[in-house]
Amino acid sequence: MREVRERPETKLLLGAAGAFTFVLSAIKLPSVTGSSSHPTGTGLGAVLFRPPVMAFLGTVVLLFQALLLAHGGLTTLGANAFSMAVVGPWAGYAAYRIATRAGAPLLVGVFAAMCLADLATYVTTALQLALAFPDPVSGFLGAATKFLGIFALTQVPLALAEGFLGVLVMRALTQVAAPELQRLGLIKPDVAQEKIDA
Repeated sequence: MREVRERPETKLLLGAAGAFTFVLSAIKLPSVTGSSSHPTGTGLGAVLFRPPVMAFLGTVVLLFQALLLAHGGLTTLGANAFSMAVVGPWAGYAAYRIATRAGAPLLVGVFAAMCLADLATYVTTALQLALAFPDPVSGFLGAATKFLGIFALTQVPLALAEGFLGVLVMRALTQVAAPELQRLGLIKPDVAQEKIDA
């Protein structure tokens, strides 16, 4: 992977981003609708390493979950990878860039990225299900309304919780991995030096 070749010092952080996504997205939480929800964890990796890297990591995570935990399965791997490893990271990264370019602090950008990556994943999943199972009467639109109500709306509290978790993790990373974050361009050199000297 080019990221590792160009910046070998970020290997541990890259592995941690993959592990974070694996553990977080493996958590199965019951939903009020009788379904279940999962955090995704892809927003943080997208902020750290950009969406293309997170697309690869997210797909690997989903493959391992399908093989080891029977989450999702191999027949739905493509659809799951598209929603969680492609749409989620890109949406999260866009939220991060918009927030930081508007002058928001790094942690606000991370919060926005984590929330939107999670919500975008489940909105995409709802639309995929509506395409696969259109309503007999109202077609795609009726099914989309139903699935968005089941998946997207019930995901809002989980997305907010994931945003707060992302802030906590990023705060910890600024303490233990300041040089790596500085090389990735997420914190300024003077901030990194303060963390090293502390």
